[in-house]
Amino acid sequence: MPTIAEIAEALQAEAAGNLSIEVDRASEPGTAGPRDLALALAPAWAETLARGTARAAVLWPGADWRALGLQAAVFAPRGRLALAGLTQLLDESPYPAGVHPSAIIDPTARLGRNVGIGPLSVVGPGAVIGDGTRLGPHVTVGTDARIGPQGLLHAGARIGRRVRIGARVVVQPNAVIGGDGFSFVTREPAYVEIARETLGRGEVPVPADPTWHRIHSLGGVAIGDDVEVGSSATIDAGTIRPTSIGDGTKIDNLVMVAHNVVIGRHCLLCGQAAVAGSSVLGDRVVLGGRAGVGDNLTVGNDAVLTANTAALSNVPAGRVMMGYPATRMDVQIESYKALRRLPRLLRDLAAGVPKPRKDE
Repeated sequence: MPTIAEIAEALQAEAAGNLSIEVDRASEPGTAGPRDLALALAPAWAETLARGTARAAVLWPGADWRALGLQAAVFAPRGRLALAGLTQLLDESPYPAGVHPSAIIDPTARLGRNVGIGPLSVVGPGAVIGDGTRLGPHVTVGTDARIGPQGLLHAGARIGRRVRIGARVVVQPNAVIGGDGFSFVTREPAYVEIARETLGRGEVPVPADPTWHRIHSLGGVAIGDDVEVGSSATIDAGTIRPTSIGDGTKIDNLVMVAHNVVIGRHCLLCGQAAVAGSSVLGDRVVLGGRAGVGDNLTVGNDAVLTANTAALSNVPAGRVMMGYPATRMDVQIESYKALRRLPRLLRDLAAGVPKPRKDE
């Protein structure tokens, strides 16, 4: 178990007191025991320290650790950043190295050093698993897939054929990467295509042949380094070229990334966000929960779409968008305020109340 000195070194933080104290785990202040490291990252947590019996804590800068009854403290200028480093330090790999007897590994697959393959997992023909990568139970790696070193694929993850995944990628349970895109076409232009051009004006044409013909997905998926893909998220394969996810991008649970999409570096896609086919997101783009981007659109670098926002046209770089359809956030808020005032204005108009003058 790490000592306070080792924790401070890992976090590149200052520490005070008995630095040889060992801790087993992190804990909230009120429930921390003598071998726990209490997390009191702000003064608001100070009073709850007395309810527990922690000897050491992570505190805000300048905290009087002695007055709080502690024997040691680590000082974190940015609490959540310290939490990221601490949880990484205390976490252990959930899956051991080695191939479980029930796993099925194709003879043409190549496994790196210190790889772990969990129970009932399948690694297909020509697949490559990099050094130190661990696969949990029931993971599937398709034909000719490549997974880089130090990756972590949790239970039930599905990696399709010809998928390319970089280093240190985390795939949470039941995510599917490289499934076929939702891409179909009729022999003659379908009504949905006509409606897009005419904005729904005119009669609905009756198709002579309504059969939908599948466009197969041959392009696979290319994922960079340090990417995370959440539980039950889906990233569809590209039609001809790969669907692409840039380095450092984090994808939350239940996110949908359609075929041919290009997502830049260090983006955040929060729960239930969706990006339709062939759209491009720049670097550091943030999509709030249930935000959506229509097909064949471009979202510029550093743009933010707040929760439930739907982008139906291109979004310039650095723009914060809100609402449906998406407009600039400050404009959307003013429009919402005006909408809230509308019933009162209508009542005043019905009652014949004159509008007050500005000089009154």
